[in-house]
Amino acid sequence: MNQTGQAGAMQMFFPLVIFVVIFYFFIIRPQKKRQKKHDELLGSLTRGDRVVTAGGFIGIVREVKDDSLILEIADGVKVRVLKGSISSKMVAENPEAKKSVKDEVTLESDNDKTEDKGEDADEEK
Repeated sequence: MNQTGQAGAMQMFFPLVIFVVIFYFFIIRPQKKRQKKHDELLGSLTRGDRVVTAGGFIGIVREVKDDSLILEIADGVKVRVLKGSISSKMVAENPEAKKSVKDEVTLESDNDKTEDKGEDADEEK
């Protein structure tokens, strides 16, 4: 009778072990991988990076502090956010993409002035 009791206990214990293994591989392990990737992202942030916060703000990192960042979300508008609220880093397609919005606007307005001069010169001839 003692052996029958042990067999019954093993039959009840086996589904619990299977449940724990499934729980580990489908929930705990992927979460640890995501957390490690997020920690690496936060550690790699430098001045000039474009990031997206958990609240949906897109900004340029202007200063990195111990537990927070200073982000410029518009010309002259700087906010301090916790590092943990950064959800992703926007990848630049080319090296010049790290320029600030102000530099991009300046370049566009310079190109407009150049094009206007060319049209005026043609009209005068």
